[in-house]
Amino acid sequence: MIPYFILILAYVLDLIFGDPYSFPHPVKFIGNMITRLEKLFFATSINKLLSGLITFLIVVVTTYCATFLLIHFSYSLNSYLGIAVEILLTYTVLSAKCLEVEAVKVQRELRAKNLENSRKSLSYIVGRDTKELDFEQIIKAVIETVAENTVDGVISPIFYLCLGSVPLAMAFKAISTLDSMIGYRNEKYEEFGKVSARADDVANFIPARLSVIFFSISAFLLRLDYKNAFLICMRDRKNHLSPNCAYSESLTAGALGIQLGGSHYYGGRLVEKQKIGDNLRKADVDDITKTVNMLRIVTFLCISVVCTINILIFSY
Repeated sequence: MIPYFILILAYVLDLIFGDPYSFPHPVKFIGNMITRLEKLFFATSINKLLSGLITFLIVVVTTYCATFLLIHFSYSLNSYLGIAVEILLTYTVLSAKCLEVEAVKVQRELRAKNLENSRKSLSYIVGRDTKELDFEQIIKAVIETVAENTVDGVISPIFYLCLGSVPLAMAFKAISTLDSMIGYRNEKYEEFGKVSARADDVANFIPARLSVIFFSISAFLLRLDYKNAFLICMRDRKNHLSPNCAYSESLTAGALGIQLGGSHYYGGRLVEKQKIGDNLRKADVDDITKTVNMLRIVTFLCISVVCTINILIFSY
């Protein structure tokens, strides 16, 4: 388990700095490794499912081992250096501030009524085609990606920090990066990315269900409709191609009283999806602020729970 003071300091760093574009983030190295392995295997005649499995194993095992060895080596030189490295690496697995910043960028363009810039800013944080989206569709897309990534970028990393400290959390980031880069259901990646996509589903399985607790509490604290959030989640939690994504999206849709989901175009191809939530009203730009506030509170709650568990365990 991650020491509570390391987690708190990493959380503060994320609140202050987020993910600076010039920062040598570990995910960039993981992404480069995936790209090189993809090029290598696509240039061969090896079965795509097998090569995808090998890619997955190389990336995840290398990430875990490199993180473990770096921390161990740092502590062997100096305990303070080891603590500093552990704090820095823990900071890089948290994505709350980055997610907030990207959502606010789109919101800013929406408030300025600049449809083209809104679509462009949105395209950096979603996988769907954005060129034909109207203002309300853009708002809903932002809400969906913040809700989904609150699990993927906050709850899951903190869960694995609690379960196996920094190396396991970094291995999770590797799985998440693999899924975001090659875990697509299309002609190119259907076989090659299948293992990575399924592994991501497994890795987020428990955190997605823990989101019911954290999102419901955050909705209550924000005076949103927390009862409806829970009810919509119980009803629509399976209304997604992913076994996990509909949990956080349905909780958010219920808390806000709007409808999310539905079919969208990805790479020019229509992907049929069920709708999530009830269409009680139109989504407006202020709903992005409410969703970001839920992200903030969920992050704080997760950090608080892990720190409390940590203190209780090590106080005996």
